[in-house]
Amino acid sequence: MEAAPGSITAEKAEAWRRAGINRVSLGVQSFIARELARTGRKHTAETVVSDVAMLRAAGIESINIDLIAGLPGQTAGSWSESLDWLDRIGAPHASVYMLEVDDDSRLGHEILLGGKRYGASDVPSDDAIADFYELAVERLASMGVRRYEISNFARPGFESRHNLKYWRREPYLGFGADAHSFDGEWRWSNAESAADYVAGGVLRDRARADAIGERFYLGLRLMEGIEGEWSPFEEGIERFLREGLLEVVGGRLKLTSRGVMLSNEVFAEFVGVVV
Repeated sequence: MEAAPGSITAEKAEAWRRAGINRVSLGVQSFIARELARTGRKHTAETVVSDVAMLRAAGIESINIDLIAGLPGQTAGSWSESLDWLDRIGAPHASVYMLEVDDDSRLGHEILLGGKRYGASDVPSDDAIADFYELAVERLASMGVRRYEISNFARPGFESRHNLKYWRREPYLGFGADAHSFDGEWRWSNAESAADYVAGGVLRDRARADAIGERFYLGLRLMEGIEGEWSPFEEGIERFLREGLLEVVGGRLKLTSRGVMLSNEVFAEFVGVVV
């Protein structure tokens, strides 16, 4: 399950464990007070340390920490400090996302206008965000937390089984409003609002999955890559191999380090749009 830092109590953690919850993901985003304040978050680094301690005391050892590279006001120094906290906590799993600004959001709109509100003028450059990400890859690897998917890092045995099902195209059922499902051949979603879902809003937008394209743009997210034939994308794949975005290792097609940074460009070859 996912939890907001500061929302956990010892009683909740114990109840979760008794209910069968064995993994908790904390939406930390940053350990730096000034960065958290600008995003409206109310927790502190000490809050996260306390939350992790309560989860472990309850017997929940599989813990994920979410971080965002590229928050307004973030610097190389502050990013390194957030990574230091991950090391102190000893989190067995981390998710590192590079900031993606939605044009419809207040921050995105302000950036497009060249304004300063919402920290728009203090968002790091794309190059700086890429550097932050690469530093995270290096630092986490030194902690034994290695990248197994573009945004996900884990100690051996702590990879997210939940998310691996998506990337490996295994069947899953989604329950609740706006949840999605896949049976291996068809994909569908539930009604977006809770009221519509309770009223029977399931099996919306049922469509046959694009098995060929999905094999590439989902499977290539994993550092293990994919194996098998490349058709019908041979021409594009050969181009990416020449450009150093893809490589073949042990018979498996994988993103290179440069390819990870330009993965949307690669994935567009298989879906027709950037994902």
